[in-house]
Amino acid sequence: MASTGEERAMGKQENLAELLVRTALIKPESTAYRWLQDGEKESDILTYFELDSSSRAIASYLQSLCQPGERALLLYPPGLEFIAAFFGCLYAGVVAVPADPPKRNQKTSRLQAIASSAGATVALTESSLIGSHFGENPELARLKVIATDILGSHLASSCQVVGASPDTLAFLQYTSGSTGKPKGVMVSHGNLLHIWKCSS
Repeated sequence: MASTGEERAMGKQENLAELLVRTALIKPESTAYRWLQDGEKESDILTYFELDSSSRAIASYLQSLCQPGERALLLYPPGLEFIAAFFGCLYAGVVAVPADPPKRNQKTSRLQAIASSAGATVALTESSLIGSHFGENPELARLKVIATDILGSHLASSCQVVGASPDTLAFLQYTSGSTGKPKGVMVSHGNLLHIWKCSS
């Protein structure tokens, strides 16, 4: 949790993107996220500077393809790459839509339903996961697929962080869809800030 001095320096932030930008300036080398392998052993970390830089590179590329308010599927295995992609969407003003990545020999009907319901135009993922799934059906084939783990860090310098009010939609969280079509829950920037404050 931030000290009183840090809180004054940060000021009042209206969204999580602004909060990360300010925190990366104030304490860039502090750890933002840790990845615990098997939930126990620390195997990777992201500092605020690293997270901000990665998020800016992703946002910059997104901004070359999308308009603010468009929807992007986030298709990642558990790990820190998802965090950078999520904040990249927030920076770009793109609505994140987290979903399980497609697996070999597994039907993609649920993923297709989410992509259609959300109106997704882009899919963010890792290069190792890009395969034939995206070309096998029309709903996924129309998506622009971005492998965020191979984007150049030089892209970060051209990012323009998009402002957002507390009421602006940040991401869509879909239900499992095990008993019917997946249903999306709208989560705003204000909701995210409230969650962050409660967990700090």
